Amino acid sequence: MRALSIHPEYAMAILTGTKTEEYRTWTTKHRGDLLICNSAKKTHGAVAGYALCVAKITGIREINDAGGDYYGWQIAPFGPHGSYWIEPLAVKGQLRLFNVDDDLIHPAPFTDIQSPAAKKWYQEKISPLIYP
Repeated sequence: MRALSIHPEYAMAILTGTKTEEYRTWTTKHRGDLLICNSAKKTHGAVAGYALCVAKITGIREINDAGGDYYGWQIAPFGPHGSYWIEPLAVKGQLRLFNVDDDLIHPAPFTDIQSPAAKKWYQEKISPLIYP
């Protein structure tokens, strides 16, 4: 699967569904599943060095504003046929898009990230990895 390393605080925002666009100075033709890998930077309240979710990239829009020229990679909501959580996977990030073996990626056993099962799973799988 194609993968992208990003800062842990932004990856956590994608994981919780509060960040629905990833901003880059470059574009890609890639659409569909993209493994989101948290970079190794230890950040308070975030997980470092792990992939925790797959974001489904549905489109990329060019943005030109006072901040400059960049691209907004649009992320599908979490749910059936959309983005999804995975079993935590230790990943050494790289620059640009890179590949991770599909056999290493195991989806979480639910699709609704607001469900009681997801909350329990988060406490058991994600919370212990969060940097204090």
